[in-house]
Amino acid sequence: MIEPHAPAPPGSAPPREDADRPDGTGGRGPEGGPGTGGRGPEDGPPSAGTGTVLLPVRPATGRFLVLAGVFVCAACGLVYELELVALASYLIGDSVTQASVVLSVMVFAMGIGSLAAKRMRRFAAAGFGALEAVLALVGGSSAMALYAVFAWTGGWGGLWSDGPRFLLVAFSLTIGLLIGAEVPLLMELIQRIRRQDAGGAVADLFAADYVGALVGGLAFPFVLLPFLGQLTGALLTGTVNAVVGAALVLGLFRRDLTRRARRLLLIANAVVLAVLASATVLADDFERAAREAVYGQDVRVAVRTDVQEVVLTGDTDGRPLQLFLDGRLRAGGGDERRYHEALVHPAMTGPHARVLILGGGDGLAAREVLRRPGVRRVDVVELDPGLAGLARRDPALSALNEHAYGDPRVHVTTADAFRFLRSTPTATYDVVVSDLPDPGLTASTKLYSQEFYGLLRRVLAPGGRLAVHAGPVTSRPRAFWTVDSTLRAAGLRTAAYRVDARRTDRTAGASRAPGDWGFVLAATTPPALRLDPAAPRLHTLTGRSLTAAARAADRTRVPGLPPSTLVHPRY
Repeated sequence: MIEPHAPAPPGSAPPREDADRPDGTGGRGPEGGPGTGGRGPEDGPPSAGTGTVLLPVRPATGRFLVLAGVFVCAACGLVYELELVALASYLIGDSVTQASVVLSVMVFAMGIGSLAAKRMRRFAAAGFGALEAVLALVGGSSAMALYAVFAWTGGWGGLWSDGPRFLLVAFSLTIGLLIGAEVPLLMELIQRIRRQDAGGAVADLFAADYVGALVGGLAFPFVLLPFLGQLTGALLTGTVNAVVGAALVLGLFRRDLTRRARRLLLIANAVVLAVLASATVLADDFERAAREAVYGQDVRVAVRTDVQEVVLTGDTDGRPLQLFLDGRLRAGGGDERRYHEALVHPAMTGPHARVLILGGGDGLAAREVLRRPGVRRVDVVELDPGLAGLARRDPALSALNEHAYGDPRVHVTTADAFRFLRSTPTATYDVVVSDLPDPGLTASTKLYSQEFYGLLRRVLAPGGRLAVHAGPVTSRPRAFWTVDSTLRAAGLRTAAYRVDARRTDRTAGASRAPGDWGFVLAATTPPALRLDPAAPRLHTLTGRSLTAAARAADRTRVPGLPPSTLVHPRY
């Protein structure tokens, strides 16, 4: 920020706006712009200190171009920020934590960057040009670098999860430093074009900055992400950032730079654009290679729906079918039967004519429900229509769910489970199966709240039962028993049990599969944890193993945990 002129001593003439300045730049030129102090157009920078510069356009046009550059740079900066949040939430999970880490680190770094940029104000044009080139390279390549680390360091193990996620912090810190350094340099450049009071300059600069942030914030979810994807969207943003930064400095402030500085800046931006362009061309090949590193080499289906990434592997050359949702193993191998039989059949020992399945778009829970005689209607409420469509059309997945969606008793509704339950009449279902992602994932937290279970209790018919997938027990006992305490707070009685995974394959997905699954059976009266002796023989679950599963869960009990609510989530 430019310091205001000191007041004139008493008796002296007030300073004229067009008077010669002590920095030797002279007064204004014939067009109302700053004079050059006798320098030729190709000499060194006439104002490498605090003076004005010779522009190729009128001062008003120059100010407009600088503010336009502020607008674009602000939009690019917010896209980088949202890109880090989105990718970290997808790869790591727990979007609240990832957003908090990224935003807090970036805001802190912006303050440090602003302070550091004070030393660069003397060379504002050259400094801004170099800064934008570095920001374009770092921000544009951030998504690809993060995805590469995730794919080639073992996914959830090793570097990525055991350390403090330092790569995410490093990118947030670096990008925040560079964005923060923009403001003092841009303020200096605006003041060199035409001096004005500091308050007016700050207002103009921040207005352009905030409007640009609005455009970037809207462009990311509605344009870049759906049409270009995370990798290409970030690379394109970096390209725009580099082009605008270079054009602003080399076009508008070229006479404020030495020949050597112009040449170096041109070469630097050319290298950055070449790197970003090459990465954009190779983005599809990179994504395929990274996907193979994550899921193995037998990826058969990989689609990005409006809700999540769905990947199917295996079912060729004797490899078992595996279903991944957002990089997490959802169903695979022989363990799929263990999971779904343990989830569904303990709840089917009483009345079960009308069954509601929340989640379960893969059709595997519906398959187990349909194995029981007496089922008249099954409602599947799935948020992702793409997953349900894949479960219906894909030959391997539909064979695994035994063509459950072809059964006329099964009705699929695309809806948010919370919203669906609010409009469901009282006492509609005999059995409810909550086949939802782990409660530790932020998107699922509201579906494990006391309010949500209150709605489930309302839609249960007298004598009805609710089966809840409550996440892994051994690795997250507090989260598991919080589900149990939340169900009790909603007026339900519970019986908890745990089933171990017995995975024998060593695929990429197996390394990220949980070691066990925890379930809670709930009802308005104390539920007996047993299997119906009249039910068909199950592949993996017996009455004896179910009793052992209850004892195994009880050994991990964490007493006294408060329930989770919408306004106070505790997972």
